[in-house]
Amino acid sequence: MNQTAIDEQTLSQQIEDLLVARNPRGMKEVQPALTPGYYRRAARLMRDVKGTVLIGTGFPVVDTFETDGPVGAIALYNALETLGAKPVIVCGPPLSTSMADQFRVHEIQVGPHSNREQEAQQALQQLQPELIISIERPGQASDGNYYNMRGEDISPRAACFDTFMQQASCPTIAIGDGGNEIGMGNIQDALKNLDIVPAATTCSELVIADVSNWAAHGLIALLGWWNKQDLLADIDPLAILQYLSERGSVDGVTRLNELTEDGMPASEGMQVIQELRKLTGF
Repeated sequence: MNQTAIDEQTLSQQIEDLLVARNPRGMKEVQPALTPGYYRRAARLMRDVKGTVLIGTGFPVVDTFETDGPVGAIALYNALETLGAKPVIVCGPPLSTSMADQFRVHEIQVGPHSNREQEAQQALQQLQPELIISIERPGQASDGNYYNMRGEDISPRAACFDTFMQQASCPTIAIGDGGNEIGMGNIQDALKNLDIVPAATTCSELVIADVSNWAAHGLIALLGWWNKQDLLADIDPLAILQYLSERGSVDGVTRLNELTEDGMPASEGMQVIQELRKLTGF
């Protein structure tokens, strides 16, 4: 480890710029709508948590789930568990049933239903989270429906995690890469030039990246930097993608069962991790 004397605000801004540098879906253009240091602020909410952390993920694609989101959720789960927290992944089937053999999972109901509020209330009361993270979960638009990057209404296949964020008495972090995810309500005005139906759900701290999985790695980079621990070295995106592929995942862009994230090869995400390790001195 060769950590140089850099302040955390500067490091945060370096991470923020790195993670929107490729700019496949316009996040570089909306970045100015966020106050610089958003990675630092979000990671600080995670830093000292020792209780339950809910990690909502799982973006429906056709009849299954996409690779972007679950890869980052698993990386966050493992990092938080290493640091002494109790993470629980919150998602709907088929992702929930696919992951329950190796992770703590709380399943939520898919499709429109009348007891969404009650579902969230009961879960929050039972699980008592100290922090809630949403990574690449579809966010309700202003009309209450869910839309994918193509503008298609995916409400029948989407489970509602928005109610967890809205009813939470703890801090909430949301991660997205396109404008239609939970948390993007924080910067709704900045999304007007994007060719999507924007999400309206807000959060305490919004974090953006070119690929949502990479945002998880950016947050983990800061947690490792504070703890002088190379947490990123433990992440193997290819192995996680293989695990998800065996359970039926597809790439959200190509809709193919392949070891890619938003149309990009696994090597791209692995390169991002190396760049983050270099920034943090590992």
